[in-house]
Parts: sequence; C-alpha cells; structure tokens
Amino acid sequence: MDKDETLDCRGLMCPMPIVRLAKKMKEMQVGKVVELIADDPGSKEDVPAWAQRTGNEVVEMKQDGKIFTFYIRKKSA
Repeated sequence: MDKDETLDCRGLMCPMPIVRLAKKMKEMQVGKVVELIADDPGSKEDVPAWAQRTGNEVVEMKQDGKIFTFYIRKKSA
C-alpha cells in the first residue's frame, strides 16, 4: 500500500493514537494516505469508528501479532 505519511503510535494507549491521527489528518491534503502503526488492542475498533465518524476511509488494515497497521485516506477537508 502506498502511503504519504507514517504515524508510529506503538506504546501509546487509548485515546492517544486517535488524538495523534486526528492531528496528522488535519495537516494532510485530501486524497493523501497515512499509515498508522499501533499496538493498543482498542485501536482495532477505534480507528475504523473514528474514520467513519470523520468522513475518512480506512483503505486497509493488517494485524501482525499485537501490531495493527492501518492505511487511512483523507476524504474530507
């Protein structure tokens, strides 16, 4: 998956991955993709819920052991 930015949130617990993701998305242009790496089990549900609520798109989600990797495309300004 092509990405424009990477946001490493390993070691951060809820709500910090979402807080950092929201801040990063505000800095990005519509259509760009951020890769979010997290190890908080809550992120598996929190990231897709946040994306749906904010009008962004989770393009892909992968899990490797306890590490979750999300690719989120900014869909709205």
